[in-house]
Parts: sequence; C-alpha cells; structure tokens
Amino acid sequence: MTLLEAFAAALGVLAVYLTARQNPWCWPLGLVMVLLYAWVFFEARLYANTLLQGVFAITQLYGWWQWRRPVSASPARTVSLLAPWPVLRGLLLAGLGSLLLGYGLAHFSDAAAPWSDAALTAFSLLAQLWMAHKRVQCWPLWLLVDVAYVALFIDQALYLTALLYGLFCLLALHGWRSWQRALNP
Repeated sequence: MTLLEAFAAALGVLAVYLTARQNPWCWPLGLVMVLLYAWVFFEARLYANTLLQGVFAITQLYGWWQWRRPVSASPARTVSLLAPWPVLRGLLLAGLGSLLLGYGLAHFSDAAAPWSDAALTAFSLLAQLWMAHKRVQCWPLWLLVDVAYVALFIDQALYLTALLYGLFCLLALHGWRSWQRALNP
C-alpha cells in the first residue's frame, strides 16, 4: 500500500457516498480519485483499469455537467429506470467490449490479468454511463463489478483497494435503495 493508494481510496469512499446521496460534488472528488488511481493501476500492470480511469475522468466531467446543467437549458436529471431492451443491449455491448479488450491485452501486452481486467473495465464503463444518466440499474451492476474487483485486487496484492471496493459494495447497496426510494417517493 502506498500513500497515493490510501489517499485515492479515501476520496473514493467519499465520492461514492456523495453519489448515493445525489450530491453533485461526487463528480469533482471522483475526478481527483480516478486520476490518482490511474497511476496506482499502471504500476500494478492493470492496463485496462489504467485506461478506464482516463475514461472515468471524462465521464466524471460529463456526469457533473449532467447533474448541474442550468434549468434554462433543460431540467436536471431525475432517477429513472431503463427499459429491458436498453439494459440487454448495454450488457451485450459490454460483453463484446470485454472480449475485444481482453484479446488485445492478452496478446499485445504484459498485463497482469488481461481477461478479468478487460471484463471489469467494460462493465464499469456501462455502469458509469448509467450512473451519469441516473439510471437505477447502475447500482446492481456496480455491486456485481465491485465484488469481482475485490477478488482481482486481492490477487494483485492491492489490499487497500480491495477493501475500498468491498466498501463500494456496501455503498452500491445503499445507492440502490436510495435511488429506488427517489424513484417511488
């Protein structure tokens, strides 16, 4: 564990907690966290996760814009559900992305865990997109992804990050319940 990993983990806890509470400050804190974790994952040779942090940096800015856009432009986003077909389409595209990225990492890099790194990256991107649009389905997907990340990070000796993702599992359950209540007040 490094000081950088510890600071990134602390920011991660706060950012996900604020997301579950629909506080828009989750996005700038999350931006700092993902930039720090890009370096942590690069050092651990989790290259898909390194790239994922770069994408997350962009989605952090997008999410912040989505949640904070002026009322005159359009109404602020509210929590909503995706219909079954867009959920299935998203999951299928994430699965395809997993295979393509996994193949690339397995054959063209020295990635530490190419297939699991790729799959978790692809499904994290989908969960992040759904979160930026305040879709309730982001939370059960985050829960599944975070459980798998705990195993990956233990395998890669990133124990503090594994603990963080275990906490993310609890926060995903909290977010899921909270957004369900917002959906059905």
